[in-house]
Amino acid sequence: MAAAAVLLLAAGAGLWWFLSGDEPEGVDLESAAGVLATTTTAGSEDLPPASGDTEDPLQGAGVDGTWAVDTSIGTFSFEEASSSFVGFRVAEELASIGASEAVGRTPEVSGSIEIEGTTLVSARIEADFTAIVSNDDRRDDRIQGALQTSQFPTATFVLTEPVDFGAIPGPGGSVSVTAVGELTVHGITNTIDMPLQARLIDDVIVVVGDTEIVFADYDVEAPTAVIVLSVEDRGTVELQLFFTR
Repeated sequence: MAAAAVLLLAAGAGLWWFLSGDEPEGVDLESAAGVLATTTTAGSEDLPPASGDTEDPLQGAGVDGTWAVDTSIGTFSFEEASSSFVGFRVAEELASIGASEAVGRTPEVSGSIEIEGTTLVSARIEADFTAIVSNDDRRDDRIQGALQTSQFPTATFVLTEPVDFGAIPGPGGSVSVTAVGELTVHGITNTIDMPLQARLIDDVIVVVGDTEIVFADYDVEAPTAVIVLSVEDRGTVELQLFFTR
């Protein structure tokens, strides 16, 4: 899930100063869950109904099995992404502009999770660097070049420790957990902790999360430029993922 962390490093590649401007809001479970009120999952009528106690959104029997990232839910744009995506946010100080927050996102996410009872036992998520979108498409080619996407087109997150949901919430409730796993970006692998919130709505598991990453951990250096007065040596990675069976 924390595959979303890959995109933060896009910023680390030195491109956050290309991305200044109006930025979208950060990920939020209520906003993500609200997408399902107006969006129909392609093929959802053919999905088997969740079994178990219907009063418990994450009842073990109802979520047992393998769930895949579903990119058919919602729509994607830089300004308003109601689909699955991963992205980054980096604070900066720009000449004649002041404090700003650079944001980049990609909707090209794939992967799956496996649940047994109330435990997440495995997860593997991939994000495509070549599909990163900023707030100006004229900057996107520069982003790809700086990220060397021809050599490192994707990044992966693999869960390394089972995650126990613990107590089961009632209808409309959510679970908050931390997923520990290995994030591989630009050929470098590090173990990270990704705080997550999840909710089961009908036959869709909604997951959002964000965490901080230090650029140097991935051998990434911030560039210098006249317009950039200062830029943080770390940033926030964020993800919004919809899973279906």
